[in-house]
Amino acid sequence: MRTIVIALAVTITACAADSVDLAVVNRIKAEEFQNSKVMEILQNLSDHYGPRLTGSPEFKEAADWALKRLQEYGLENAHLEKWGPFGRSWTLEKFALEMTQPRYSLLDAWPLAWSQSTKGAVSGEPVLAPLAATFSPKKGEADLEKYIEKWKGKLKGKIVLISEPINNIVESESKPAFHRYTDAELQDLAVAPALVEKMKIDAANLDIPDDAEQRMRFFTSMSPAMIDAFFEKRKELSIKRAQFFLEEGALALIQNDQRARDGEVFAEAAGSYDPKTQLAPPTFIVTSEHYNRIARLIGDKTKVELAVNLKTRASDAAVDAYNVIAEIPGGSKKDEIVMVGAHFDSWHSGTGATDNGAGSAVMMEVARILKALDLKMDRTVRIGLWSGEEEGLLGSKAYVKEHFGDPKTMKLTSAHATLSGYFNLDNGSGKIRGVYLQNHDAMRPLFADWLAPFRDLGVNTITIRNTGGTDHLSFDAVGLPGFQFIQDPLDYSTVTHHSSMDVYDHAIAGDLMQCSAVIAAIVYDAATRKEMLPRKPLPKAEEASPAATK
Repeated sequence: MRTIVIALAVTITACAADSVDLAVVNRIKAEEFQNSKVMEILQNLSDHYGPRLTGSPEFKEAADWALKRLQEYGLENAHLEKWGPFGRSWTLEKFALEMTQPRYSLLDAWPLAWSQSTKGAVSGEPVLAPLAATFSPKKGEADLEKYIEKWKGKLKGKIVLISEPINNIVESESKPAFHRYTDAELQDLAVAPALVEKMKIDAANLDIPDDAEQRMRFFTSMSPAMIDAFFEKRKELSIKRAQFFLEEGALALIQNDQRARDGEVFAEAAGSYDPKTQLAPPTFIVTSEHYNRIARLIGDKTKVELAVNLKTRASDAAVDAYNVIAEIPGGSKKDEIVMVGAHFDSWHSGTGATDNGAGSAVMMEVARILKALDLKMDRTVRIGLWSGEEEGLLGSKAYVKEHFGDPKTMKLTSAHATLSGYFNLDNGSGKIRGVYLQNHDAMRPLFADWLAPFRDLGVNTITIRNTGGTDHLSFDAVGLPGFQFIQDPLDYSTVTHHSSMDVYDHAIAGDLMQCSAVIAAIVYDAATRKEMLPRKPLPKAEEASPAATK
């Protein structure tokens, strides 16, 4: 009896599993570990082309280079696929922020995107007028109204410090900036999250609870349409804030960042890229150390003078944006598609190396490996390098809506049935430690088999959990299998993410080589298996919420 049970268990396991061609895995490993080009690709993207803000000429130049390189690898149907209009282009040309009294100091600062230029070099007195930082649109609206009432008529010709000084710099430095997952942490990650009842959310009143646990329930209970409406309200609030300072005649705005440590800055956007609105006032983010010094001097009633010079170039009208698309045609099932992708755009203070030059370089390297080995795959393999991710997954959303379906109406195209799955990489330079199943149980046995040859390289964890914030969500939103990998954190969230330190020096060659080999093998397995990947039930169609239509 025991023998029969064991035999039955083996049979069931074999039926659920995918066979993995270990000879192909060995060839992929050998090609990547002995002939890798991933760091060469990354150096070109980061050092030669630098930041790739969506809509900017710099993005287009980098995209043209990537397209040419993919064509050199032998990919076909390579093109820049236009979507949009995106919004206003913006390029940084020159800047300086200096303290000229009581002593000269060149301040460590970066301007924020979609700031307008100053009229040459201008000088003014700084005033500490912090505006409460909140993520909640409702509370933010109330705080802004109080702020306007307090400061209206008092900021003309001033350089306004709009953040509270940060007093815990040393405490933040006591925490390690660089980290790899421990076995215990990965075991915890593999455990399904605690179940919580969904909250009932008023779509017209998207306000975030103060309690951390309730806040988590709030976000996990929000529908995609509610999330879009939430960020639209935040954008409206940002525009209203910028408009107040413009009307007041403030020379410039300076802000701090709660994430800052060790003299670095995290530079994102100051205002809207919508050409229907005015560019934001010249806005800078300054290191905590320099910001605190200015605030202390103001508090001591010492005369302080700052000099600001910012030169930017922005378009008057909306420009189109582009995704980089190319493919390796398949054989017997060439009309079925396996996709890989990463976002290609970045912020402007660093060179976009770890966010997300690393992911883009890996996916280009995956394409190179598959072509260099001349692997015969039944399905077509397509690469997508996305723009507009930093502004809300805009490039991948546009691509999915055009090719596969609209997540709001769930009106699907005929091509929806042809996409087997999508694999994404966008959590820095860290090596792959496993995969998020995105609440897709049927994929567990497949990933278990696909990842098994890489266990000795640290790939051990499969979790049912969802992960957010990147382009696999655009595919998942219309019921397509979309996955993001678990990566070692390294110094991504502590140092490089959206910061001036997002540069080539923080990318680790061995980690990106491992990522390239793992994903190349998975893509081969997905493109050659007998059946397409299993799917979750389709999401329900969802009408735009009242907040989204206002």
